[in-house]
Amino acid sequence: MNNKVSIFDREAIDGLRRELQLDPQQVRQLRNRLMKQFCADAQAVEDFAAADRLAIHCLEAYRQCDSALDGATKLLFRTAKGMLIESVILRIATGRTTLCVSSQVGCAAACEFCATGKMGVAQNLASEEILDQVLQAGQQLAAEDRKLRNIVFMGMGEPFHNEENLYRTLESLAAPELFHHSLTKILVSTVGIPDAMVCCARRFPEVNQALSLHSVRREVRERLIPLAKKHSLDELRQALVELNRIQQKPVMIEYLMLADVNDAEQDARDLIDWLTGLDVHVNLIPYNPIEDAPQLAGTERAGRDAFSGLLKQAGVTTTIRYSLGNDIAAACGQLVKKENRAIAAAASKGKAIW
Repeated sequence: MNNKVSIFDREAIDGLRRELQLDPQQVRQLRNRLMKQFCADAQAVEDFAAADRLAIHCLEAYRQCDSALDGATKLLFRTAKGMLIESVILRIATGRTTLCVSSQVGCAAACEFCATGKMGVAQNLASEEILDQVLQAGQQLAAEDRKLRNIVFMGMGEPFHNEENLYRTLESLAAPELFHHSLTKILVSTVGIPDAMVCCARRFPEVNQALSLHSVRREVRERLIPLAKKHSLDELRQALVELNRIQQKPVMIEYLMLADVNDAEQDARDLIDWLTGLDVHVNLIPYNPIEDAPQLAGTERAGRDAFSGLLKQAGVTTTIRYSLGNDIAAACGQLVKKENRAIAAAASKGKAIW
């Protein structure tokens, strides 16, 4: 019988401490070493009396891809169910380090421009599976003498389709006895689920939110994001008004620049009108082509600059994102899918996955 307890399960760890009459200081030291200092497993448990009862990781490290162009690293993990997920470490030139985590295997949003949405599966990750991405990435960065600064939920999946596990994860990341990570250094990106956006802001007002908008023309947005048919642009705008009221800080607006789709001067004018009165920061995103969407092409740099100039001229805070990890398929919309398609197909036929 497997009687190991997850390091992320506070109640189970406290139960183990009582069962074995462990010194509470041992538990605090263990948690500090793993979740604050990101020590290697062996170093973290070397003085812990019940190391054989611990389950430190629930994800298996499957593969690592390091960019030859910039400071990006793609980490592939295998879940207990045999599915693959990805996390991406971004080592920004300024010294800031960001971790992009996945909240699901696949994604039901099925956005036209995103490889993850073309995977054909969508399964929620448990909170422990999200937290283990943070732990294992943090351990790698600690070994490089780097610190994990920012955590962004911009990997595989729509975070608000896994709402309760997202909230459990945020609670654990913020908990002083666990990661004690500042919520102001966490960003949750969504394709736009108004009720969940407001709920998250109320429960975690310090957490930053990003809305994948991409167009304020209904027909264009619904083409790019099929889920947009469920929530109107008016609903989304009202949610942003409420987020501004609750959080008193800008909401990030993500806008993927697609040639001849949403990058015309009139698109910029419409976006400016739609954003009027809102406290937002627009992030213009270069498009990373995927094989499942050959009909899409990214806006050239000159077009992105012109679009940005119109927004700035209108007083809208705007930046153009620099995309990392292109050579390792780690940039947005290029997450793993082929392996999971095969795994899901094999599982549906009752075949052994591994």
